[in-house]
Amino acid sequence: MDSDYKRTLYRKISFRLIPLLFLGYVMAFLDRVNIGFAKLQMAGDLGFSDAVYGLGAGLFFIGYCLFEVPSNVAMTRVGARRWMTRIMVSWGVISAMFIFVDDFHWAGAAQMVGLNDAQFSFYLLRFLLGVAEAGFYPGIILYLTYWFPRSRQAAVIALFMSAVGASNVLGGPLSGAILQFCDGWGNLRGWQWLFLLEGVPSVVVGFTFLFFLPDNPAGASWLSDAERGTIEADIAREEPSAHEGGHLATLSAVLTNPRLWVLGLAYMAGTIALYAVTFWMPTLIQQFGINKTAYLEIGLLSMIPWGVMAVCQIGWARHSDRTGERRWHSFIGYLLASAGLVTLAAFSVSEFVSMIALTMVTTGLGFSIVTFWPLAHGYFTSESAAAGIAMINSFGALGGYFGPLLIGVIGVGTASGGSAFLPLAAIAFSGGVVLLAATLPRCGPPHNMQSR
Repeated sequence: MDSDYKRTLYRKISFRLIPLLFLGYVMAFLDRVNIGFAKLQMAGDLGFSDAVYGLGAGLFFIGYCLFEVPSNVAMTRVGARRWMTRIMVSWGVISAMFIFVDDFHWAGAAQMVGLNDAQFSFYLLRFLLGVAEAGFYPGIILYLTYWFPRSRQAAVIALFMSAVGASNVLGGPLSGAILQFCDGWGNLRGWQWLFLLEGVPSVVVGFTFLFFLPDNPAGASWLSDAERGTIEADIAREEPSAHEGGHLATLSAVLTNPRLWVLGLAYMAGTIALYAVTFWMPTLIQQFGINKTAYLEIGLLSMIPWGVMAVCQIGWARHSDRTGERRWHSFIGYLLASAGLVTLAAFSVSEFVSMIALTMVTTGLGFSIVTFWPLAHGYFTSESAAAGIAMINSFGALGGYFGPLLIGVIGVGTASGGSAFLPLAAIAFSGGVVLLAATLPRCGPPHNMQSR
């Protein structure tokens, strides 16, 4: 079939789906990481140490990890439209509940585990937020495989994943402005307004999924029968046989395959670095000597690393799609992030160099993630995709727990704070090496992604 026809078709699908998915992930990432800005006020108000904050930030990912695979499997049974709506509405409500984190009382239960009521509430809500959001990101990755053949997935995933950069580009100044200018309204602190004003929109966007997101191409009224047939044929042509060597076709094959466990470890290495930087970036920037209450300025500076990442990862993914190469594209991302973390450790006293280093970290991790998923997806068939994607992303969730906790324990505000980035650099580099080793061609290469 004519390539112009296909380009037009897949551009049409992208135009219909990506803006809504993009908006949903902007909301998801904003509600997930706005705790980084809230900390600038909340930690002082509630007496939270860096260790308490680091643990609370990471507990989100424990809940996320535990419910990742069940959520993705549920989506295949319930349908993407209704399941994504459930996820977004529930996490929006829980995110808004953080305004009451200092108002819950646990009748001695908190003290029994060595916590005060505010700490217990903080930990519990972060855990529940992870439970609520579990399955959203891997669910979207799975959902995109219903619409795009493997050879086109990296560029599409990059468009969707640019929401991470966009949420920080938009969310940084927005969160800073809310902290600075809404503080005291209605007897609420700025951090309480932050959770409320960024939680409620997630509920609203969630209901738009219910009305505008088709479950699959068969349910899309804006596609013709011929267009549906083209999508089905393209996906089937690039889909490996259930009996083809090296490809995983069943849930048990996914859960017991050593390669996917190793790929999960490689992915976790990247997310350890990503979320360590994400949750602590406002605090790091504040230590450049900025006025402690200049929250808007902190937010504007935080735009730079994420904005560069959002733009560059799209071009990187398109290059990967054109060449059909995934392994080295992903490894180079790990390498760039590792170099940025070493630079951050060595030159943390320099504001200019630190901003360059932060940009290297975000951009490198953006490179690695958008090419990682098409590479990993090549090792299982459509029947095992839900479990495979969720299982690997569960490792990523654990990385989100360990990264913020590592910096919180060492303490970025101490004399040894810069040294926290050296183990992060080693972890990121090791993740890239593990990825290369796990995807050696002789170990069974993914299905050819260059076919069109």
